[in-house]
Amino acid sequence: MTAETPVKLYDCRDAFADTLVELAHADSRVVAVVNDSLGSTKVGKLDKVLPGQVINVGIAEQNMVGVGAGLANGGKIPFVSGASPFLTARALEQIKVDAAYSGANVKLVGVSSGVAYGELGPTHHSIEDLAWTRAIDRLVVIVPADPVETAQAIRAAYEYEGPVFVRTSRIGVPIIHPEDYHFEIGRAAMMRDGSDVTLIANGVMVTRALDAANALATDGLEARVLNMATVAPLDREADEAAARETRGIVTVEEAYVHGGLGSAVAEVVVQSAPAPMRILGFDGFCPTGSPAFLFERAGLTPDGIAAAAREVMG
Repeated sequence: MTAETPVKLYDCRDAFADTLVELAHADSRVVAVVNDSLGSTKVGKLDKVLPGQVINVGIAEQNMVGVGAGLANGGKIPFVSGASPFLTARALEQIKVDAAYSGANVKLVGVSSGVAYGELGPTHHSIEDLAWTRAIDRLVVIVPADPVETAQAIRAAYEYEGPVFVRTSRIGVPIIHPEDYHFEIGRAAMMRDGSDVTLIANGVMVTRALDAANALATDGLEARVLNMATVAPLDREADEAAARETRGIVTVEEAYVHGGLGSAVAEVVVQSAPAPMRILGFDGFCPTGSPAFLFERAGLTPDGIAAAAREVMG
């Protein structure tokens, strides 16, 4: 690929929907439950081929999660899907009680997360969802980085017995994992090794962390890049190794800086292997604007990440 060749970007919602169709064809227990969101979740792909395995409850997110839990209790494997700001904010009690506390085999898929809805403003931004869901006991929380990992994460959620929240975006991302990549719940993926500083990211930020590592390399600095797709349970071993083996850690997430990936990593580091850290993300409600504008404003760019890495190394 030459410098002039544009990088192809992919919508991870397609990987989710395509994988869901494959699973539903192979297992009639797989059903989708949506909140009048066949288009925005891409679950319409399943509705076209297996309409009997799709339930549309309308704009009723609390009811949607409750229906999913009931289906799970009846032996189904429900994928409860909707825009992350509404799935997590409106139905948090049901996620906590009906899904997690009850141990229901419900798979929650929050699409269009982070600031993907940019110009629609804070009512549609979903930057608190990682803090909310990570605080719920027994709930697995996954933030895949590209279509390959999204498909793998959906399959892993299907195979896992218990509640899972998969957070996907509509923002285009390049493919960064090989086709033979194997996602494992609770295990970070080493995207690049390095001994100077560690960049820990997930979701759409992994590509930006890799670009930041390339920029640092031009200055002779070798950055380790970890794709921490699973926020709960966290890969403690990878965090501790990063803290001990490099000069500092920078976490990067398309989420609120309090309670999400950065907080999870800091909780491990401060107790096991204290090291300098910087947590990059959004520090409060974001203004109305495109995702690109909001990323630039928050320093969630390769240049911003590289600058934080240089700062954390002193």
